[in-house]
Amino acid sequence: MIALGLSCALFSLGLYAVLSRRDVIGVLVGVEVMMGAGSLLLATLGAAAGAASGTVQAIGALLLVVAAGEAAVGLALLLALYRTSGRTRIDELNEVSG
Repeated sequence: MIALGLSCALFSLGLYAVLSRRDVIGVLVGVEVMMGAGSLLLATLGAAAGAASGTVQAIGALLLVVAAGEAAVGLALLLALYRTSGRTRIDELNEVSG
């Protein structure tokens, strides 16, 4: 039950980071924390339900791969954004051009 509280606290912390940060890197970090909280919750609920440990480990590994892919795509988008506009702050990105 401690893991459930920890997962809720981590998710809340990540949500706060996403909603309060103005820099794209801070938002990406918040999303990563939220995904980590979700994988912790899934592993905790799987272990509590009596699922086979291999199943829980496979799902956890899959979630880590998805999180790594999301971070790679997010950083690639950030790099492209910086190269085209020279900015990384969300509130400064108000113009869309082709």
